[in-house]
Amino acid sequence: MDLANAHKLFGLDYIIFRPHNVYGTNQNLSDPYRNVIGIFMNQLVQNKPLTIFGNGDQTRAFTYINDVAPYIANAVNIEEARNQTFNIGSDETHSINTLAAKVCKEMNLLQETTYLEAREEATHAYANHEKFKRVFNPKESIKLEEGLKEMAEWAKSYQLKSPKPIESIEIMKNLPESWKTL
Repeated sequence: MDLANAHKLFGLDYIIFRPHNVYGTNQNLSDPYRNVIGIFMNQLVQNKPLTIFGNGDQTRAFTYINDVAPYIANAVNIEEARNQTFNIGSDETHSINTLAAKVCKEMNLLQETTYLEAREEATHAYANHEKFKRVFNPKESIKLEEGLKEMAEWAKSYQLKSPKPIESIEIMKNLPESWKTL
């Protein structure tokens, strides 16, 4: 709403993208809080159990970085994109349990899984991408297996750093217990 008002009052153009579950090479695999694929790969390399919140049946759409970054970078050149909001990402959903198995396969490592207390989150998260497709006419997206294979090859040579827990968190209410112990 702030951007829409800035456009209305001052003529400031904007484009909002809502990417979801983006993964790929060159991401921080040592981040203990974000990006389940990076977290799983880090846990595998360190020979630690994979951690899954809840029963792992929750579903998400996972999006390879090359399926979003070029469109975001080029958006300023597309007149129809101005002053619009776009969901951007994969149309294919996978359960967290399926994702864990696929990551293990691509990393050529098997590991036990530890199921942690479920978090308060959507069981099935998916967004409609029709508006994005209409305006950007994207090429076919990379399948999860293909993206995981490329990321796994890169991750095997990644120099892991020790995860850096957040030293001070202002709001502790509803914070997952596992985040408090990192």
